[in-house]
Amino acid sequence: MADQVGSGMVAGHAAEGGQLSPAAAGGPATVSHHGRPVSWVAVSTMMAAFLVGGFGLILGPLWWLFWVGVAMCAVGGLLALATHIFEDWY
Repeated sequence: MADQVGSGMVAGHAAEGGQLSPAAAGGPATVSHHGRPVSWVAVSTMMAAFLVGGFGLILGPLWWLFWVGVAMCAVGGLLALATHIFEDWY
């Protein structure tokens, strides 16, 4: 976890009053989220599948809706495996 990005501020010297000052330029670029868009599509598909399956259990249970959620999750999982989602970890 040594590559984590901080706030971009560093503590100043005592002579400067100990205030926070901007970090020097040339540091690591800020990245908000890792991963490729296709990886996010796979994860979003699986999250939606859990919602659909959950609503299927809550609303009845409506077994056909539950199994639609299971099928959606399987499609999302296969998409994740086919696109090598675990290689997005840097």
